[in-house]
Amino acid sequence: MPTSSPTSIFSNLTSTILFLIRLPIFLAYTLLYFLFLHHFPLPAVAHKLLLWTYLSIPGIWWVDLQLDGVKRGSLSQQPPSRVPHPGSLIAANFTSPVDALYLAAVFDPIFVVSYPHSRKVQRISLIAAIINALSPAPLSPPPGSSLTDLRTIIEKNPNRVVAIFPESGTTNGKGILPLSPALLTVPAEAKIFPVSMRYTPPDITTPVPGTWIQFLWKLLGRPTHYIRVRIAEGMVNTTKAVNGVSSQEESTPSGEDGVTVEEQKLLDNVAEALARLGRAKRVGLTLKEKDAFVEAWNKRRR
Repeated sequence: MPTSSPTSIFSNLTSTILFLIRLPIFLAYTLLYFLFLHHFPLPAVAHKLLLWTYLSIPGIWWVDLQLDGVKRGSLSQQPPSRVPHPGSLIAANFTSPVDALYLAAVFDPIFVVSYPHSRKVQRISLIAAIINALSPAPLSPPPGSSLTDLRTIIEKNPNRVVAIFPESGTTNGKGILPLSPALLTVPAEAKIFPVSMRYTPPDITTPVPGTWIQFLWKLLGRPTHYIRVRIAEGMVNTTKAVNGVSSQEESTPSGEDGVTVEEQKLLDNVAEALARLGRAKRVGLTLKEKDAFVEAWNKRRR
């Protein structure tokens, strides 16, 4: 369900003033970046700087970044392999359009969209990843879409990070949905980094699709927004080892997606890491239940 923060007459007045000031600047910069600047052959550092400027317009100033199991203040002492790096995969929770913007500003990844019951993914642009956060979550790939798998994308782009939102749909940040089996196609030599992003205030999450006006009001009407980012230690997909699975039990599909017990362990490990880092709970609700909730929610509003 959408989250909200307490308001008062004074805060509503302040929000209105900030919204009216920021909205034309935000829209103008959005058009400038995605129509022109994004297509310029600029260095990755320049694109990251442009995106940080974009994030600063709605007041996203502070980011608390920590590595799971690493003491605060010792991030600079960690090896590059401890954080997402070229040839690795980011598996992030999905709560807001800001998710993709932040990941692009820090890691400049290739974004892919996953589906609940498919091992295939579709490569998408940054603007598509942003729009997906406020679009109905697809239960299956659209007809005629160009599909591939994570192994192919990672092997063809060894100098880039790949980012996926394996829940395939957004939440309000309080729960982790079942993960897509697309993660099972990651090659064994590529690390999977679960990345959790939480926001303060938490009301810029977008669990209900189509609420663009409400999202912009909350994004642009707050003086500042705070992002808490936690990165787990990299995991390795060993489910496709050379000698196959270790037992007949593990080679038996355990679900409707043909996922084996061993493969399910990998999905569970990534989901548990996202839940732990985000102080959330894993839930058994699927995107079918979410669609039913959204339909009921919209009927109630009407």
